[in-house]
Amino acid sequence: MEPLQTAARPRYLAEADPSAIVRPRYLKTPDAATHLGLSPRTLEKHRCYGTGPVYRRLGGRIVYAIDDLDAWAARGTRKSTSDPGVGIVLPAQRRFKQD
Repeated sequence: MEPLQTAARPRYLAEADPSAIVRPRYLKTPDAATHLGLSPRTLEKHRCYGTGPVYRRLGGRIVYAIDDLDAWAARGTRKSTSDPGVGIVLPAQRRFKQD
């Protein structure tokens, strides 16, 4: 019999002793996407269109601060469908200027 699979966990938490976990300040795109519950490709699209969370380029790598990811996701917080909320999380699609 195969062992039960655990829920998907970010790579930085995989097979770590819970008492010895040192959480990183920055996540690469795949881990940032997992943190947000998005696909890496969706997060890449958000970056290209300027609709996503703040990111940093360190050398040739793109990284996201965990606080920035959480702040971006919090902008979409609503209590009901009629709640206007405090901000908008735009879809990952190109925005055209209106003349």
